[in-house]
Amino acid sequence: MSTIEITSKIEALKELEALIEEAKAEAETLRDEIKAEMLSRDTEELEAGQYIIRWTSVLSQRFDSTAFKKVMPDVYKAYIKQVSSKRFSIA
Repeated sequence: MSTIEITSKIEALKELEALIEEAKAEAETLRDEIKAEMLSRDTEELEAGQYIIRWTSVLSQRFDSTAFKKVMPDVYKAYIKQVSSKRFSIA
């Protein structure tokens, strides 16, 4: 593949990524509008035609590795593992 072809592909990729970001922002705006309507109706579940929308609170428990590392650094070091991955970037 020539440099011109690679440059062309990068430009096409950048355009598509911009479109994706635009679409994500638009989707988030629509999501926020639906949530605002649910808030105004004071409901966690709403039927709209064939759709049922739920916006509920969820509780979860997560391990606080930062606090654990401060309290028991030796144990923390004994259980960490190094992970290798590849990163693709265009500058």
